[in-house]
Amino acid sequence: MLNKIIKDYNCPQKPEVRVRVGRFAGFVGIFSNIILFIIKLTIGIFTGAISVIADSLNNLSDCGSNVLTVVGYTISGKPADKDHPYGHARMEYLSSLFISMIISFLGFEMLVTSVEKIAKNEPSEDYSLPLIIIMASTIIVKAIIAIFYRKLGKHINSTTLKASAIDSIGDVIATGAVVVGMLLTKYLSLPFDVDAVIGILVAIYIIVMGIKLVIESSSTLIGKAPDSEFVNKMIAKIKSYEGVLGIHDLVVHSYGANRYFATVHVEIDADAEVMHSHDLMDIIEADFLKDGINLVIHMDPISIHDPETNELREKCIEMMVKLSEEYSHPITLHDFRIVKGVTHTNIIFDVSVTNEFPLKNKQICDVITKRIKDINPLYNLVLTVDRDYFSERYGES
Repeated sequence: MLNKIIKDYNCPQKPEVRVRVGRFAGFVGIFSNIILFIIKLTIGIFTGAISVIADSLNNLSDCGSNVLTVVGYTISGKPADKDHPYGHARMEYLSSLFISMIISFLGFEMLVTSVEKIAKNEPSEDYSLPLIIIMASTIIVKAIIAIFYRKLGKHINSTTLKASAIDSIGDVIATGAVVVGMLLTKYLSLPFDVDAVIGILVAIYIIVMGIKLVIESSSTLIGKAPDSEFVNKMIAKIKSYEGVLGIHDLVVHSYGANRYFATVHVEIDADAEVMHSHDLMDIIEADFLKDGINLVIHMDPISIHDPETNELREKCIEMMVKLSEEYSHPITLHDFRIVKGVTHTNIIFDVSVTNEFPLKNKQICDVITKRIKDINPLYNLVLTVDRDYFSERYGES
């Protein structure tokens, strides 16, 4: 049905379709949450139930979040301009952060109000069965909205809609807790204010969920590591081209969903015709651009036909394997070459380690230098240490 309502719904990779889906979800959320807010607020005012009023305010906050969703997707869909050459797609992440902060704030407000009610020690309200049934029916509505958000969020891989889905699931739990409290108040004589206690439990849940969403949204804006599956596909695709001997120093920047800018070093045979190798790099970049990835390749020529270089490279690779085992962290080498001289031979290569490697760069250089000298005292090591931007390894073959 959605493919009839939303133009090109089955092409979620298109930026304009992403905007349409996000805005549609936002408008549906605004309408449904306004209806739920009016129903719950009326019940809360009529019965004087603080948990019901708090739950209605939660729906009102959801409505505000939906407005942010619509605004966020509208702005994120704007094309690149002079001041924003990478586009505006990250506005979606900002919307997600704002929504998460609103959730946390309202949870805190609900907690304070519930604690104050317990302190007043006022008797619990009595609820009629029809009112309880009406409240219970709103759970079904919110559950449908949660499924709706989850479906659309998965369809376009949207952080904002996934956050809205989680928020709606939280609303289902929150309203469910309120209904349980109403039933307990009606049919049991308890020595405490059930409504206020339920309100505290729901508030704590909302606060925890809101903080988790804030952390998740902030992580993306700060510079979260790219998805490992996405990176592995990039690595496999680049290495699949005939003439590519290896890759390293892959860096991926995300400027919104399906908007990637990446750089990578690709190793090729140093004896290959330079224009042929350059043409290969152009072909790879063009193929990735078709998938929406702006890839820039640095070409690294390596010698693979010199027996002495190959033998020493294998020894150094074995050295890296041993170091990986000793320090329980991966370390690999690339850009290996040697420059022979009269009094000494320069051994030149780079090593890649993760940010979690236990040694500092100078310590890594000192350790490897000593082991190179153990092979031959006339070897002079020229080493560069690269820190990976993610934990995936490229392999050394």
